[in-house]
Amino acid sequence: MSCPRCGGSVREPDLMHSEWRCPRCGPVPPLHVPEHIGAQIVASVVDRVAAAAPPGGPATPVWCPWPLPPGWTLTGVAYAGDERGGVRATAVACAGPEPLGGGPADLLFVAEEPGVGLGTRLAGMPGPDPGPQLAEALTDPGPGHPEHVGQARIRVGGHPTPLWLVNSPTDRSAYAGEARGLWLHAIAWPASAGHLLAEDVELRDLTEWTPAELVYGAPSPYLHGGA
Repeated sequence: MSCPRCGGSVREPDLMHSEWRCPRCGPVPPLHVPEHIGAQIVASVVDRVAAAAPPGGPATPVWCPWPLPPGWTLTGVAYAGDERGGVRATAVACAGPEPLGGGPADLLFVAEEPGVGLGTRLAGMPGPDPGPQLAEALTDPGPGHPEHVGQARIRVGGHPTPLWLVNSPTDRSAYAGEARGLWLHAIAWPASAGHLLAEDVELRDLTEWTPAELVYGAPSPYLHGGA
């Protein structure tokens, strides 16, 4: 387990503290990243996320592109939370051929409550939430203007959902938006792999249905701390 905000180690609750704690970030929901990936591991994580849903309420979505782009595989799944606070964030990693150059590419999707900070860490953004950058994006002057902010439109749970390009290191491209009342992040390596989001991408919630046809690849280095 690790800190979703900085990737560092966390301390479990004790007699003095009722929450998991990061020495640098303070109280945080611990991030669980399985070492391997496969159908049984995905099923186990999905079951944990579903079991942590509030009584009568929906589970935190585990967004996965389906169908996967040609040649792509599922390379990781993770969640942040514990039995006391429930699941507050989930992440899914995929990998495959980069759409422009054909080299290897990675794509991560994060759904999280405000303040968790997993999506912004993976995107290389400051702060726990993308709100300040999205506020600027919403005042975008539009296509053709030198300050125009790029936008991706994907389908999330069957609904058209806009994602706005946010500032990130040059080795990746990062988009952020909202779906089901939670932040939604999409982060791609290399930066040009973000063009995948301009294609017909559909995200489905694995807590509602997990396709038996999912293909699995080597564990994502970015989900395991490489970002």
